[in-house]
Amino acid sequence: MAMDKVVTFRPYPFRVGEKIHVEDGPRRGDWEVVGVSEQKVKLRCPISQREFEWDRFCYFVEEQNGVDWPHQN
Repeated sequence: MAMDKVVTFRPYPFRVGEKIHVEDGPRRGDWEVVGVSEQKVKLRCPISQREFEWDRFCYFVEEQNGVDWPHQN
């Protein structure tokens, strides 16, 4: 089996009360997490205090070397 560099994505485990910064994209900026469900995250803008609920969209990214790929589950 080949050993390759693999990038792994995992959904971010949002927690109510967290202050987050989205680096890029249409939701970029600073937000406070005010609600979390299995499918959605509700964020509040710290400036306007407006709240928005979106499908969960943030991911941790990890890059690893020397990983068996493709994964065998």
